[in-house]
Amino acid sequence: MTAAPVDRWIITAHAKFEMDRRGLDEALVRQILEAPEQRWSLRPGRDVLHSRVRAGEPARTYLVRVIVDVDRTPPEVVTAYRTSRMAKYWREEP
Repeated sequence: MTAAPVDRWIITAHAKFEMDRRGLDEALVRQILEAPEQRWSLRPGRDVLHSRVRAGEPARTYLVRVIVDVDRTPPEVVTAYRTSRMAKYWREEP
């Protein structure tokens, strides 16, 4: 099931720095923004969009999370990161 996408966005300088440092390319972040598996509000004006991604050698499943300030026009990507701690962040749909 795909959650609501973010239609337009900009990637802040901080987010770009963190993406580069963490080895996340812009195409992957774009993919998650356009078709996230889940989307949740962290607080008013800030959402997290995330999807499960297979990466590495040997391949493992990670959760790639993109934090977006949605109270701006266009919305701003604040940061993005991957984590193996899916149980902490993944929410089972009712």
